[in-house]
Order: sequence, then structure tokens, then C-alpha cells
Amino acid sequence: MITAIIIIAVVAVLLILFVIGIYNALIRLRNQVDNAWSQIDVQLKRRHDLIPNLVETAKGYMKHERGTFEAITNARSQAMGAKSVAEASKAEGALGEALSKFMLVVENYPDLKANQNFLAVQEELTSTENKISFARQSYNDQTLFFNNKIQMFPSNIIANMFRFTERDFFEIEVAAEREVPKVSF
Repeated sequence: MITAIIIIAVVAVLLILFVIGIYNALIRLRNQVDNAWSQIDVQLKRRHDLIPNLVETAKGYMKHERGTFEAITNARSQAMGAKSVAEASKAEGALGEALSKFMLVVENYPDLKANQNFLAVQEELTSTENKISFARQSYNDQTLFFNNKIQMFPSNIIANMFRFTERDFFEIEVAAEREVPKVSF
């Protein structure tokens, strides 16, 4: 009788330790996803802060391009107001498309392309775009690990018990952004 109680107690302790281990792994992965998203958020904020400088530098040269400036400003406002990963993906895609169109228009202004302030801001924007790309890749990798853990047996049982939910990937929404952006002069 005592042996049976000891065996049941050991099995119960092992089961509890198993559940705790999976729960802690899920928490760790969820926090890694949140951290990866915050890295994207930092780079997106940097991008949003650079855009007004780029536009202001260009305004003096591009007096007849009001529609282009408005498109960038509107896209930036929508991107800054995004609340979820899906909204941010869509808004950032639209912003990237507006910036690509802006850079195409800049090609028609050789004086602007030679302006040192514009070149400096443009170089910062290019650097930021690269950082966003790396942060997006990291976020999607972490999201994949987290979503896999939630879906795979036996951790899916624990995930369902504690209401862990899948996270959205940060996907490119705009076909134009899938192309390599031409940002250099």
C-alpha cells in the first residue's frame, strides 16, 4: 500500500514538473516574440522619425509634388497608428510603397540628389530599412517557434489550458515591397 502511494506521489510530482517545464518554455517563447516585436517597433519609430526630415529636405526642390508628400504623410500617420501586427504589416507596406514612389520622383531632381542633407537622411533611412528587415526576420522566427510550441503535442495541451494563442507573422502586404527597393543614387 505504501509503495503504491509513493509511486502515485512520484508520478504526480513528475507530471507537475513536466507541466511547469512546458509552461515556463511557453512563457519564455512568448516573451521572446514580444521582445522581437519591440525591436521592430523601435526601428519603425526611427523610420517614422526620419521621414519628415526627408520630406522637408525635398520640399524646397520639389515644389510641384504635393500629392507625393501627402501620400507619404498619410501613410506615415496610418503606420504610426497601427495597433496590431496585422495592422502594422499592412500600414508599413503602404508606407514602403509611398517611399518607393517618392524615391522614383526624386530621380527627376538632380539638385536634390546632390544635396548633402538629403543624402545623409536618405542614408539613415536606408540603414533603418535594413534594420527593419533583420528585425522582421527575427520576429517571424520567434513567432514560428512560439506557434510551433503551441501547436505541437504535448505542449498544445498546456497551451490550451493556460490560453496561449498564436501570434501573427509580420508579413509584407504590398507586392511592390516584395521587390528590392531602389533607394541609392
